[in-house]
Amino acid sequence: MAGYLVEDTRKITTNRLIEMKKQGKKIAMLTSYDYTMAQIVDQAGIEIILVGDSASNVMAGNETTLPITIEQMIYHARSVTRGAKRALVVCDMPFGTYQVNPVEGVKNAIRIMQETGADALKLEGGVEILDTIKAILNAGIPVMGHLGLTPQSINKFGTYAVRAKEEAEAQKLLSDAKALEEAGCFSLVVEKIPTALTEKVCNSLHIPVIGIGGGPADGQVLVVHDMLGMNKGFAPKFLRRYADLHTIMTDAIGQYIMDVKEGDFPNEEERY
Repeated sequence: MAGYLVEDTRKITTNRLIEMKKQGKKIAMLTSYDYTMAQIVDQAGIEIILVGDSASNVMAGNETTLPITIEQMIYHARSVTRGAKRALVVCDMPFGTYQVNPVEGVKNAIRIMQETGADALKLEGGVEILDTIKAILNAGIPVMGHLGLTPQSINKFGTYAVRAKEEAEAQKLLSDAKALEEAGCFSLVVEKIPTALTEKVCNSLHIPVIGIGGGPADGQVLVVHDMLGMNKGFAPKFLRRYADLHTIMTDAIGQYIMDVKEGDFPNEEERY
């Protein structure tokens, strides 16, 4: 079912996403980390594919996003861009590649763009990394911001709990969001913040705000393995499972094992 609910098959651009917000059209975003999944997600009609540093958890089995390297992110992003034809492909800059200084950040940003063919990059943080974001934007690279729960800072937070429940942190997040827009970011992800704050951010910005665990926004993002039910152990309140692929795949593999052991596979039609 190619292009489910898609009338406009042109390539998604950062400008079109901003136009979608102006027109009140919601934006759908999912992660992908490989060619096959990217093809499926793209053909289904998604607007944005995020090559998330969540690959550290989902693909590599790490407990946090911190261990994934720039080489690993480049590998995943290059695979995704080969499979995605319509969606805007955004690649996370991994931990340690932009926090040192703007020069290092620009150097790594250019490398990711050159070696992957991605359309844009995503960076976590507000005014603390604003100089780096401006430098990357000045290099001609589109940037998506990320505020609220920022998993690369998990050791500082010490918890994956909801962020910005206190007034001071909420005000800082709102101020950071405005600073990111003024710097030139084309959109912003807000993760695990109160719904009322998400609404304030959406109403304060002209760029689209993508929520994950933040209630209604201009768009939403989920990890594709989570929403397809491939991960059984991860079940936060904000996650809606649209399938139970874990059970479907386990049953299929179990049937294959049984057929092999009983000599039923391959049958007469499956031999040369």
